[in-house]
Amino acid sequence: MTSIHTDNSVNSDQPVLETHLSLPNRRQGKVRDLYTVPSQSGGEPRILMIASDRLSAFDVVLPTPIPGKGRILTDLSMRWFHFLRELNIIGDHVISTDPDDIPGLSEDEKNQIRGRMMLSRKVKIVPIECVVRGYVAGSGWKEYKQDQTICGIKLPAGLTQCAQLSEPIFTPATKEESGHDENISFERACELEGKEIMTRLRDISLQLYQAAAKHAQSCGLILADTKFEFGYVIDDSGNPTDELLLADEFCTPDSSRYWPADRYEAGRDQESFDKQYIRNYLQELVDAGKWDKTDPGPALPDNVVTNTLARYVEARTRLFG
Repeated sequence: MTSIHTDNSVNSDQPVLETHLSLPNRRQGKVRDLYTVPSQSGGEPRILMIASDRLSAFDVVLPTPIPGKGRILTDLSMRWFHFLRELNIIGDHVISTDPDDIPGLSEDEKNQIRGRMMLSRKVKIVPIECVVRGYVAGSGWKEYKQDQTICGIKLPAGLTQCAQLSEPIFTPATKEESGHDENISFERACELEGKEIMTRLRDISLQLYQAAAKHAQSCGLILADTKFEFGYVIDDSGNPTDELLLADEFCTPDSSRYWPADRYEAGRDQESFDKQYIRNYLQELVDAGKWDKTDPGPALPDNVVTNTLARYVEARTRLFG
């Protein structure tokens, strides 16, 4: 497997809102652009994943890019993947982060995606978001206030906002192509995908969270919750195998909730290094009747862009120097 390249630059390129490379089967998600990379000598199919500088919140892609965000998140994911490989819990999907390993690209195209790409093994994604929570926050806090449960798990009475749980819990969610993902019980996830695979994914997710949370704690950060995606490797005939991998990203501020440990206090919302800062700003617009959480999203003022980027940079610096 190709060695991992890491990138300490922040604003070394222009903002990348979207890409249009000379590769087949372009697809555009909320944040990533995906392409098929032609196989060489009939080998295993490969996918090119590119982290743009788009930002989504409340399931809406905002029109204002966060310059350098895709590079920072890719670099942070790769550092976490390196951390993961040393744990030997599960394999990951990344083959290379070097644009020179992508055949058929021009030098301009290579420069555009440098630092923000992952050449990956193609997988069939398990359509369940594997969420692990160590604290009562976000949608978990909203659920808890209703009936003292999160995804069907009964929790002690009297917990306050952002309170730490006695042990992390696995709280799956459906992975929707459009609209909001829906929190579901573990039992419901088993009905949808099978008890054996969901039990395995639950156990792996808890292991990954606990290891990542321990590292974050050593860096002065609380990893309050995170989500993982897993998939089965696709073979050279286009069929899914039994080989299961961690896919997509790993413990970035886009998929995780980070808080500074020295300023943590249960009973209130926390300062964060994740998208909560953006969500709070947008919620103020919603409360003021200036937006209704539908497309098109509002443009972001310069100070919000700057402050958002600063949080991503600080998270990477604290976690990995």
